[in-house]
Amino acid sequence: MTHLMPTYREPTVRFVSGHGCRLVDDGGKVYLDFLSGLGVTSLGHADPVVGTAIAAQAARLLHVSNIFGNEFNEDVAAQLDYLVGDGISLGGQVFFANSGAEANECAIKLARRYGGPGRYGIVSAFGSFHGRTLATLHATGQPAKHEAFLPLPAGFSHVPYGDPEALRAIDPTAVVAVLLEPILGESGVVPPPPGYLASVRAICDELGLLLIVDEIQTGLGRTGRWFAFQHEAVVPDIVTVAKALGNGVPVGACWARPEVAKAFRPGDHGSTFGGQPFAMAVAQATLGRLRSIDAPGIAARLGPRLARSFAGIDGVASVRGAGFLLGAVLEDGIDSRAVFGEALAAGLVVNAPVPGVVRLMPPFIVTEADCDEAVALLGVAIGRAGASARKSTGERG
Repeated sequence: MTHLMPTYREPTVRFVSGHGCRLVDDGGKVYLDFLSGLGVTSLGHADPVVGTAIAAQAARLLHVSNIFGNEFNEDVAAQLDYLVGDGISLGGQVFFANSGAEANECAIKLARRYGGPGRYGIVSAFGSFHGRTLATLHATGQPAKHEAFLPLPAGFSHVPYGDPEALRAIDPTAVVAVLLEPILGESGVVPPPPGYLASVRAICDELGLLLIVDEIQTGLGRTGRWFAFQHEAVVPDIVTVAKALGNGVPVGACWARPEVAKAFRPGDHGSTFGGQPFAMAVAQATLGRLRSIDAPGIAARLGPRLARSFAGIDGVASVRGAGFLLGAVLEDGIDSRAVFGEALAAGLVVNAPVPGVVRLMPPFIVTEADCDEAVALLGVAIGRAGASARKSTGERG
């Protein structure tokens, strides 16, 4: 690790291969992957269709400048517009980037360009996560993450998540947009009260604000709809997407309604690698596969079954989330980091985004047998972590 910056904890496992919903480490041990690279590999590992697209395009043309066109980006943009519209083409326009943070940067810049001089404020929610660039870090509603990097760019403020009435204090002469996640992923899979997004949409319309929905973790089928905002029949002004869009190849996108997108002028924004032929060929193949298997339908069918099974594990107080984005809330005294370690030792990949919550994001290709196996392995991990916590408490007593 001596040549790598210490931005991550030192890993205890090194993965070298994968197939479907299984990963293999450098010692040959096989793991059931119920994290999907934080929601990225929604089609699993080494998907044959995506793999073929990768190999074919790599042998043909990797990159050209955005000064020129390519044969894929218009189709991928049109597919995203169709999916944002839940089966209806909305005429929206798309900017392609390389990550979720970059997609959100585009959304922030577009909103500011749309607002014009003096009207550039962005309001987001406490507990949110929107990226780690300086602007998206300030949009992220976690002040503890801000402290080491002050001063951050101006123009960002935060309100309590799930309380639409808190938005009525916004000054629409200074604020141009509200930026929200449909479910707070990094804060432990926290869904808002029913009707929250619809209420926010109505308040934005009343105050003349743009509604930006960050679907980087929830989008492309994970919650049981193509986008989580569709559960409330809401149409945002701007939508950001990444993670699952390339099934592991870095690609992000920012969609906007046409009357918002036209605020940009040539030269206002760009990305050297964004929208390159290689990334677009892979995104095209990934979207095709997600649509052919009906990814939202799989999450809607298996997700509730999985949630009920996880809720039945001793040591789990409740399960929250939607579809294939679930947070198992642990009983008091059980450390989620300890559960993460025990699960890894047992052969299950999950993660602990906050103390007391285990996050699960399986790929859409899992079977009912895979789900049952994951429940059994997580039960073992929680049991061991709970026993260790009780032993430690007894020893201290």
